[in-house]
Amino acid sequence: MTNITHIVDSFYPAPSATKYAHISSEFPMHRGESLNQLTIAYETWGELNADRSNALFIFTGLSPSAHAASSDRDKSQGWWEFMIGPGKPIDTNIYYVICMNSLGSCFGTTGPASLNPATQKPYRLDFPDLTIEDIANAGYQLLQHLQIRQLDTLLGVSLGGMSALAASIMHSGISRRLILISSASSSTAYAIAIRSLQREMIVNDPMWLEGNYRFDKPPASGMKMARKMGLSSYRSADEWQQRFGRKRITSQPKKPFGAEFEVQSYLEYNSEKFIGSFDPNCYLYLSRAMDWFEACSHGEGVLENAFEKIVLDHVLIIGVESDSLFPIWQQQELAEAMRSSGHQVSYAALESIHGHDAFLVDETEFAPLLKNFLNNK
Repeated sequence: MTNITHIVDSFYPAPSATKYAHISSEFPMHRGESLNQLTIAYETWGELNADRSNALFIFTGLSPSAHAASSDRDKSQGWWEFMIGPGKPIDTNIYYVICMNSLGSCFGTTGPASLNPATQKPYRLDFPDLTIEDIANAGYQLLQHLQIRQLDTLLGVSLGGMSALAASIMHSGISRRLILISSASSSTAYAIAIRSLQREMIVNDPMWLEGNYRFDKPPASGMKMARKMGLSSYRSADEWQQRFGRKRITSQPKKPFGAEFEVQSYLEYNSEKFIGSFDPNCYLYLSRAMDWFEACSHGEGVLENAFEKIVLDHVLIIGVESDSLFPIWQQQELAEAMRSSGHQVSYAALESIHGHDAFLVDETEFAPLLKNFLNNK
């Protein structure tokens, strides 16, 4: 048992500032089965005020850990460094910021790479079917653990936007305000196609071994190809052209039909970094959860009916014109359905060239929007 635990923890380590909530009661899963024990990894910034009313909760995208920003406990750069901190748009002098590593992930929260307490072996494919609703419910459990009755703001990006939306529907009144960034009420056929191909690349790698790969010998080829496809879809065609065009690398291809262009070299380098840094089974589970999600299922097939269950003061919805994975019409759909169900909505369609990843890199476009919204009490 000790050796297995060491292997799992050493290959997918949680950031050093990570905190843990251990939920000992049974955690039922949305599609059936349950977890007997649940560990939730999270990080915090700022201080919780006396009446515990200044909390801002962040649901992440598919692959990030809870390390959204640096802190005194961990000086390393977080995935949303320009957004979180003293005096920044999400001002930690004002807000107690919580970022949770998603259920099903591999950076401290229970997922397919975690030890199953019943067998003392990693869950792997014995992990129950994972849904966005399960991620949302895990977030709710964390708030109960922290004794936070209501958030000031619930925020989600990409997959996290789906999780924040699900949490708002299933736990009415969980937050006074809601921010959804580059997200949707369900996945488009294009996004499902992209993710299904990524999963196919992983499971068809001979090293996947029906999910029973060694952690030190993962299905590297499959993960590498899946990451390349993901990277290609995260940014817009215009950005790829602007950054790389037809620039060629100076060295000759090392093998027949090898890389000749700089864009190929970029994809190769960044996909290599991903191998071993994220568990393949966790990737499969989280990817499929996005495909399965339909917010309208909470309203008998009608999105407005689902949104009528939500109780909050104000919603901010942000989309990006160049995003192909979560196209701008999906953010428009969210805004219109929210308004139709009686909610106060602020909506912004940004012209950033950076596609789906714009919220990670485009400080100029995103920072003022969030700062203005959060400052408007």
